[in-house]
Amino acid sequence: MPQFTTPAELEAYRREVLSGRDSAKPCITLCSGSACHATGSNKVAAAIALEIEKQGVAAEVDFRRTGCHGFCEQGPIVVIYPQGVCYLKVQPEDIEEIITKSIKEQQVVERLIYADPNTGERTPLEEEIPFYKNQQRLILGSNLKIDPKNLDDYIAVGGFQALVKVLFEMTSEQVVDEVKSAKLRGRGGAGFPSGVKWDFARQAPGAQKYVVVNCDEGDPGAYMDRSVMEGNPFAVLEGLMIGAYAIGASEGYVYVRQEYPLAVENLAVALKKAAESGLLGTDILGSGFDFTVKVHRGAGAFICGEETSLLNSLEGKPGEPNARPPFPATKGLWGKPTNINNVETWANIPLIINKGAAAFSSIGTEGSKGTKIFSLVGKVNNTGLVEVPMGATLRDIIFKIGGGVPGGKKFKAVQTGGPSGGCLPESLLDTKVDFDELTKAGAMMGSGGMIVMDEDTCLVDIARYFLKFLSDESCGKCTPCREGIRQMLKILTNMTEGRGKEGDIELLQALAEATLGSSMCALGKTAPNPVLSTLTHFRDEYAAHIHNRKCPALSCKELIAYYIEPEKCKGCGACFRICPAAAIEGEKKQVHVVTQHKCTKCGGCLEACPAAFDAVRVLSGEPVPEPVAAEA
Repeated sequence: MPQFTTPAELEAYRREVLSGRDSAKPCITLCSGSACHATGSNKVAAAIALEIEKQGVAAEVDFRRTGCHGFCEQGPIVVIYPQGVCYLKVQPEDIEEIITKSIKEQQVVERLIYADPNTGERTPLEEEIPFYKNQQRLILGSNLKIDPKNLDDYIAVGGFQALVKVLFEMTSEQVVDEVKSAKLRGRGGAGFPSGVKWDFARQAPGAQKYVVVNCDEGDPGAYMDRSVMEGNPFAVLEGLMIGAYAIGASEGYVYVRQEYPLAVENLAVALKKAAESGLLGTDILGSGFDFTVKVHRGAGAFICGEETSLLNSLEGKPGEPNARPPFPATKGLWGKPTNINNVETWANIPLIINKGAAAFSSIGTEGSKGTKIFSLVGKVNNTGLVEVPMGATLRDIIFKIGGGVPGGKKFKAVQTGGPSGGCLPESLLDTKVDFDELTKAGAMMGSGGMIVMDEDTCLVDIARYFLKFLSDESCGKCTPCREGIRQMLKILTNMTEGRGKEGDIELLQALAEATLGSSMCALGKTAPNPVLSTLTHFRDEYAAHIHNRKCPALSCKELIAYYIEPEKCKGCGACFRICPAAAIEGEKKQVHVVTQHKCTKCGGCLEACPAAFDAVRVLSGEPVPEPVAAEA
């Protein structure tokens, strides 16, 4: 890798890299994000390297390990370019056939292509798979094209052109104005206008300033920042450098969640290669701009996703929030002006500089511009990372991209915004997904978590689950958050265990509103959202838990019982054999019964009972009939 001392040298090298690449040459790309690592991506990579040598095609085909492709439940994913043939759930034993058919014979391996879970329709091309077809991947798109450890790959797709433009053609004020004009809002949850925040830091007095990347997303099921950092760390670095130039900082920090080892590994390689090539350090590209970056690994505290808690942690203090003002833009890390944004926000900056604010702001809604990445998980056919324009509806995301609810079940709710988000019912599926509309609906954008729930989900228990998480993660510094969440959790637990009482709903409402209105930081101010949204849209479920000791979703273990209908039981013994608690009694060809005090309510008997018999029932809010012992 050469040392770049001028923009001309970097541009000449870019042309050299591109001239050595044949766009018509077959290229096998293998998703190597964390999700695909978990399903065997390393073994598949070894098999590809071995097979292209074995079949003598190493000189005729390129092989590239890329970042996350997004369709995580279908990994490991192999895409062959330039055709764009996509193979899903690839295993090492599939590679010989893929090389033989797809590389040598230009044929498709039919058994490995996508099949629609609803219609069974199959398609070999990535761009025609509904999960991908209905997205607009401005940020994630580069994940498919580059090896995150290869600087040449990033340079080839236009990497560092935005940095050159900023350093040699724009003043710091012009950079800030461009970000303002783009109307970029922070993707970390609060949605504050990024350009405004930058301007506060730029105008703050003092020679020493800092820029920080927040890569500490802790929402259950959320992994947007992780995947961007794993798949394209150079873009995040370039955005960070542009931000540093804009506010007058010479030092940056990347705060990475402890549980993200691959993100740290790929980032470390990117920083090393950027420094070795003169794109990081002193007098970058002869511009006079100096910039260095340090990586700090967090200890896994959810509260450190809040910016003042993160900065305290960076300083070696407990991860607790500070009262604001002063805001970090004027008094942040070590008391100096600090600009902190999350990974996705920084990754948008090179796009804005390269394409212009007008192009960026042409995407989205009036108050929310650009695209947003969501982690679409839960009871939905196609789970994974989804990038859509701001203003896409919940319905389109869940049903067009996500493929709807599996197993013929009915959609019940979607929770957006992580554990502090709100649960929205079917009647609000046409809500546009942007910062303002989600807030109006009683939810929030958050960092981008989106959890789909079906008819078997108890919304009272969902509220309890998220309050349990938030109670554990609250730093405890302020009383409203610490005690408010704890007391709400106690009431919800009582409800789900059959101990709810009159007045609990009203007390929950009062506690939620008090916690929201008086907590110090965003954790406490948003923690009541799961309670308030479910009380608004699913109040009848709360009433059923209290008045009837019934869980309508048949989910809360303390409120359900398993019962075998004697008229349908054939005495096959399937339930008897699978029961881990020996709670089912009955001889062969005799009606079986569930001994209630032994039953752990695992549901194994329900799954084991043959569909032809359909003898096992789940009861809630009604007495269990006396057991019947008779011949089947």
